Amino acid sequence: MIDAGHTGPDARLAVIGGGKIGEALLAGLVRQAGDGREFLVVERSPERAAELTARYGVGTTDLAGAAARARVLLLAVKPQDIDTLLAALGPYVTPEHLVVSVAAGVPTSRVEAALPAGTPVVRVMPNTPALVDAGMSVLSAGAHATEAHLDEAEALLLPVGQVRRVPESQQDAVTALSGSGPAYFFFLVEAMIDAGILLGLPRTVAADLIVQTAYGAAVMLRDSGEHPVQLREAVTSPGGTTIAAIRELERHGVRAALIAAIEAAHQRSVELGRTS
Repeated sequence: MIDAGHTGPDARLAVIGGGKIGEALLAGLVRQAGDGREFLVVERSPERAAELTARYGVGTTDLAGAAARARVLLLAVKPQDIDTLLAALGPYVTPEHLVVSVAAGVPTSRVEAALPAGTPVVRVMPNTPALVDAGMSVLSAGAHATEAHLDEAEALLLPVGQVRRVPESQQDAVTALSGSGPAYFFFLVEAMIDAGILLGLPRTVAADLIVQTAYGAAVMLRDSGEHPVQLREAVTSPGGTTIAAIRELERHGVRAALIAAIEAAHQRSVELGRTS
């Protein structure tokens, strides 16, 4: 255990798990706060703990220290590790804590069952664009979480992007759509860059073209208020290059493949939520 950057009992938040999504959320929170001393991290790997301390100026501690120093505990471990974590963390948690879980597919009932009765739990599905303050986080309340708890969780996540609230029954769909969503876009961009290389463009040029095009298209979707079909049709001239490309996408079943992929992600989220 490393204990760097002393943090008192009024620590704003303890992030338990210093992996990709834990770091993404932590990075945005530290940027917004301007100082990492408000935050704690619990990380099994001493090397990773030291890396996060050096990068963000946060304190690192163990589970007991996290529960003693911070009222809000953010669980950012893999779904496969959640039961082990909860068994170790449970003795240190009280109903005065707010437990926020970002473990994909894990229902609040499963978290609550391992903690003292009455502990408020909020389930969150974030995504990795939180690293650049452009994340999408979706909240659901557990049995003992109030609107005030949801407000508190939302305030923590707003610095790293947008926040929405849904019934927990919709969280597996959220996981498939926005939680895994960035990977779908990266996959598409990768394929488009490869196409540019096939057509004779240098990789750097192809990447610049596609990344800016993807960014501009996303801004148009966000700001125009128009349906994606309207925006696509505006680019699709009769007998032109775009309609030729769209025909090939439809011929190869790209739309159906994407829907099937998201359905598969949804099913996997459901599976991850089941106890082993």
